[in-house]
Amino acid sequence: MSFGLYVFGYIVIIIGAAYLLHLAHVPQHWIAGLVIVLLGAGIVTGVANTRQKDKSE
Repeated sequence: MSFGLYVFGYIVIIIGAAYLLHLAHVPQHWIAGLVIVLLGAGIVTGVANTRQKDKSE
């Protein structure tokens, strides 16, 4: 459930950033690149913060 919240939060941030960049007349390929980078950062952050600790240690 917590991972879903991370994904939802990052999607809201990505949509907002893309919309603001569109309003600022930033070229579409720059917006697409930013979206890809933010998606990757969101996945890495979500997995790192929601993974279970190893009980064998």
